[in-house]
Amino acid sequence: MNSPSSSLRRNRIKIALWIAVAEGLLTLIGVIPHWLVYVLAAVAIAFWAGAGRNYTSSLARDASWIFAASQAAAVLVPIVWFVAKTAAIIAIAIIALVALIYLFTERHDHRSGRDVGGGV
Repeated sequence: MNSPSSSLRRNRIKIALWIAVAEGLLTLIGVIPHWLVYVLAAVAIAFWAGAGRNYTSSLARDASWIFAASQAAAVLVPIVWFVAKTAAIIAIAIIALVALIYLFTERHDHRSGRDVGGGV
């Protein structure tokens, strides 16, 4: 039979990532404020570095590690979302700019109603 400590140790990365995903999604939809995620991450990492990693109980050590790792990963969710959203906006703006350049530089023969070439 597996002890809770060994089970927690084997699954701590999965547990931390699932917590981070859930917390990150709650942050993105506005249930949890962004600032709270940053504060929790700072507290969790400070707690783990100051006390959690020195516990004699492996269960407590692993629980504090999961707390710190999940909070550190949860911080990345809104940051990655912001970077991806910004990159998408920039890409759309570039596409629109290229389209406008193409449209404004296209030559048209008014007498025949035909395009005589164009583009950039």
